[in-house]
Amino acid sequence: MTILNLPAYSFRIDKREKGDYIFDIIRNKYVSLTPEEWVRQNFISYLINDKSYPKGRIGNEISLLQNGIKRRADSVIYDKYGVPFMIIEYKAPEIKITQQVFEQIVRYNMVLKVKYLIVSNGINHYCCTIDYDMNKVTFIKDIPDYNSL
Repeated sequence: MTILNLPAYSFRIDKREKGDYIFDIIRNKYVSLTPEEWVRQNFISYLINDKSYPKGRIGNEISLLQNGIKRRADSVIYDKYGVPFMIIEYKAPEIKITQQVFEQIVRYNMVLKVKYLIVSNGINHYCCTIDYDMNKVTFIKDIPDYNSL
């Protein structure tokens, strides 16, 4: 798989007749190892191992209902009360992060109304905060540590 702009981690990979599968520690099952999934698993490992995010507060492939249409957020991070405060959208490394990608995560946020949005293709990572009172979006330089939130 592609080398990403994230620390290196070890993963459980199962080679099957239909292709490779990677163990998702959040969903507690093997999932198809697509380029986007490779980014997700590396980014989740980064959040848990380097940024102190509790594994139990992370959800992958979270179903949302927006205007009667079922959608799925790639990852959602919850606070200690179970309230979502961060949405993460992953793209395969070869996919450029464009305005369309941000529009996708903003659509999910119309339902969840979180404080942080992150978009990553494993090479480039963008994080912003949303101030709903001031109606302002601010991009921040680094992914915040969980304990600083």
